[in-house]
Order: sequence, then structure tokens, then C-alpha cells
Amino acid sequence: MKILFIGDVVGSPGRDMVAEYLPKLKAAHQPHVTIVNGENAASGKGITEKIYKNFLEWGVQALTMGNHTWDKRDIFQFIDQATYMARPANLPPGTPGNDIVYIKSNGKEIAVINLLARTFMQPADDPFRKIDDLVAEAKKRTNIIFVDFHGEATSEKQAFGWYNDGKVSAVVGTHTHVQTADERILPKGTAYITDVGMTGPYDEILGTDKEAVIKKFLTGLPVRFEIPKTGRAQLSAVLIDIDATTGKANEMKRIQINEDHPFFS
Repeated sequence: MKILFIGDVVGSPGRDMVAEYLPKLKAAHQPHVTIVNGENAASGKGITEKIYKNFLEWGVQALTMGNHTWDKRDIFQFIDQATYMARPANLPPGTPGNDIVYIKSNGKEIAVINLLARTFMQPADDPFRKIDDLVAEAKKRTNIIFVDFHGEATSEKQAFGWYNDGKVSAVVGTHTHVQTADERILPKGTAYITDVGMTGPYDEILGTDKEAVIKKFLTGLPVRFEIPKTGRAQLSAVLIDIDATTGKANEMKRIQINEDHPFFS
């Protein structure tokens, strides 16, 4: 079972990269399932129903979110009908949306889970305790469990990966928008990477206009952060091969597409 996961899609440049390169990545790697983090897909903050449906039309089977889940008011109009969107599961009981998304491919089910970290992040319930409940629930249906852990602190992400080694098929980090070079299969069979990286503007800072960010550091004054709609772009992803019976990962590969790392089919 091959899972292709595309990291934080930022604004229209990120969406354009998914639309252009997802067919090429599918042709080259033949993933059974494609998952995308879409929490920054609408102008860098949040997602709309139109964008959600666009991802599905482009061949994405599931979406994960993060701390910007609620930034577009449109989300409240469709999230309960968004069958293929997993919002952070460690939010208070009664929060709209799905704790777990189940998708089928090649005769197997895959459980997709999204959780928020807590260090330097907005308030959320303990992800370490929440994942135990979610894994127990998912195991009733499948051994293939994919987790997007959306967080800031490297130490918390690593701790979460080790805590879940052997319990889930993969723990991939998102949120920091910088791809880390620490992809590995942990000893008990869980694929892990601290951050998959972002898909969006390449010559900016975390996808945001670099001049505004530099001005913020130089002056300490409030500035408006915007996502440039033109310029070079990048796509960051991972490809994970998982044993469909045991749910343990066999291999993990980083993918980065930009002008310095061109795509070769």
C-alpha cells in the first residue's frame, strides 16, 4: 500500500502545483492513496468548499487540516458534509467535523487522523492521550493508520513519533513549512518525518511575502502578511510504502519539486 502525502498547500501557488504535478507523481509512483494538508489552501489561512472539492477532483482521497482550520467562515457550512476531511481530533467534544476519516483503496481501508501539538500552539486537548483512543477505534477496522501531527516544536513531534512507534503506520509532521531530512522507519515499523514541508511559493518565507516578514523583524511593528500569487513555486511530499496486512511501513521517501530540484518522471 503506497500513500502519497503532500505537505501544507499554501494559497493559489500551492494549489496550482498540486493540479500540475499530482498527475505526474501518480504516473511515476503509482500511489494507492493521496492525502493533502489543506489548512493553508485558501490564501494561506483556512479552506473553502470550492477548494476542498477541487482537491477531490484532482485525485486527492483525503485532506488533513491544522490550526487554521476555522479561518474561513465557509468551513462551518460544509465541514459536517466533508466526508474526506479530517480536522484536528484533539479539539473539544462537539467540535464539527471528523475525528477520523476512513478511505478505501485496493480492497483495504486506511484510517486518516489529524492532531494538533500543544507546544507554542493554540490550546488543544492532550494529543498523546487522544491518539490512544483513536488508534483503539481505528484498529477495529484497519491496521493501516496514517497520522498528520500538526505542530511547531521538533521535540514534541519526535516524542509523538516514538510514542506511536508500532501503533500506527505513519506519523508525518506538518505546520513549520520547512521539509526536514530525518525521514525514517522507526524500529517497530512506523514511518516518521518531523515536517513534510510546504507546497506553495518558493522564493518567500514559509510561503509569505518575504519583504513583509523581514520588515516585521527589522521594526517589530505590525505588518500584513500576504501570499504572493506569482513567482516560482515548490511542492513538498513524502511517499510511504506500507504492508497492507500488518500496517507496518517498509519504506519512506521524501519528494521535493522546485526549480532547484526539478521533477523527473
